[in-house]
Amino acid sequence: MVDKQFGSAGSEVVIEEYLEGQELSFLSFVDGYTIKSLVPAQDHKQVFDNDQGPNTGGMGCYAPTPTASEKLLEEVHRTILQPTVDGMRKERMPFKGLLFTGIMVTRDGPRVLEYNVRFGDPETQTLLPLLDGDLAEIMLACTNGYLDTVDIKCKPGSCVTVVAAAGGYPGSYKKGDLVTIAAEACEAKDTHIFHAGTSIASDDVLKTAGGRVIAATAVAPDLESALLKAYNTMSKIHFDGMHYRKDIAHRALSHHSISASNHKRPEVPLTYASAGVSIDAGSELVNRIKSLAASTRQFNTKSSIGGFGAQVDLAAAGYEQSPIISSGVDGVGTKSRLAIRMNKHDTIGIDLVAMVANDILTEGAEPLWLMDTMNLHKLDVDIGVSIVKGIADGCRQANCNLAGGETAELGDLIKQDHYILDASCSGALPKGRTPLPWKSDMQAGDVLLGLPSTGPHSNGYSLIQKILERSRLPLSSPAPWQQQPSSTSIGLSLLTPTKIYVRALLPLFERHLVKGAAHITGGGLVENLPRILPPRLRAEVEAKRWAVPGVFRWLKREGGVEKEEMAR
Repeated sequence: MVDKQFGSAGSEVVIEEYLEGQELSFLSFVDGYTIKSLVPAQDHKQVFDNDQGPNTGGMGCYAPTPTASEKLLEEVHRTILQPTVDGMRKERMPFKGLLFTGIMVTRDGPRVLEYNVRFGDPETQTLLPLLDGDLAEIMLACTNGYLDTVDIKCKPGSCVTVVAAAGGYPGSYKKGDLVTIAAEACEAKDTHIFHAGTSIASDDVLKTAGGRVIAATAVAPDLESALLKAYNTMSKIHFDGMHYRKDIAHRALSHHSISASNHKRPEVPLTYASAGVSIDAGSELVNRIKSLAASTRQFNTKSSIGGFGAQVDLAAAGYEQSPIISSGVDGVGTKSRLAIRMNKHDTIGIDLVAMVANDILTEGAEPLWLMDTMNLHKLDVDIGVSIVKGIADGCRQANCNLAGGETAELGDLIKQDHYILDASCSGALPKGRTPLPWKSDMQAGDVLLGLPSTGPHSNGYSLIQKILERSRLPLSSPAPWQQQPSSTSIGLSLLTPTKIYVRALLPLFERHLVKGAAHITGGGLVENLPRILPPRLRAEVEAKRWAVPGVFRWLKREGGVEKEEMAR
């Protein structure tokens, strides 16, 4: 308004009711009495992906939209469209022609955002290819007053339009850049290219001449195929500074109906498999790829797949008097989903360090450096700083250097506001010390010691969150496993970081008091202890010798988890 970008239209401010919901565009034919609409479409107003940035004239569109149920369509026609036509006629201003109605679907029902006495852009490019019939016949019926005799149909399938804009749009932008369109883009079946801000220069060359420059439209039997065709066509169009959204129809792709749930607790015990995790499949994978990994082994490799880490003897590789290097890689799994739900991101990094540092610690190695990977939908700097703060805290606990990392924005490969954390950690054993486990030195009668955890650590959170769904307790509720009265919520209690055992175990390793160590992660005691034992020995675990922490007792009871499954 200060810059007068909207001319005289920007000289006044109108304060209106705040509305929240999804927008739909209705394109209708009117003869003064009858109104008939095409299938509703959904425009994408904001200039950047994820509905970010300033509003535009429209960066893309798709139709039909799953938001528009038959019930909603009937309600819009009965309460908005038909009363609009009737009202104008009663005011002796009967309307004939094309009516654009912008609707927002709110909690309280559909509400009108705007009217236009023309078909909108880019809705027109999206809907007319779906029209099954003669457009001229429909227009004649509107002007002559017999629209009620015409059957307006749309073809089955979906249509998508993607708009390419000039760099800087909707602000100031440059004109006169060369536009090139590959020949195959013009020849593709069921695709259209619509010119908007283009012009033919004096030398018969196509150039940019507006903010929204050009659009690619595609029709296909389903939405995903239409999207693929439209984006494929757009990839064959080029001009300097070209920008287009990569997430057209993202609401439709994420649309799902939520059915009423039965509040009675099911009797079937939950398992890792029912939560979408197959430990058995993971074990099978390890066994089947051992030979493939062995085929890549070099003379300086000291371990095989299936252990907690991997060591490289640098002396064997030509580095005299060098230590043996141990490396491991791991992540925090679905515990990050809990951190996201709690909006607490400053401890999940400790879990990340713990998972990899504890792994290489089982080989007798002192963690020396760590590299992290943060894959996310879109980077939020404050959240990123919180995560790295946790990683730095964990590295200090492990006496380990945070040497670097990678942050990658992966868009729709990852759900909005979500992230995936992984890391690799490398450490060293002094020259002359044999990496753990010392299987040949193990014998019957050796003592098995268990070091206490701080809770579930970073394991089993797919199952844990399934149990939380069953319990119907909000994350903000006091943790039922805490000593009463408890001010710690369920969410905060389950975010307790994984314990890092470096400072507790390294002095024992230096004194040669430990023959083997197992990091109890996915698979539990029954899967991880055998990994460090020779075939001639087995571990006898006195399960009654320690008190099971309250969180585990509650999870077992609430989820109806069998004791064999809990041991995993």
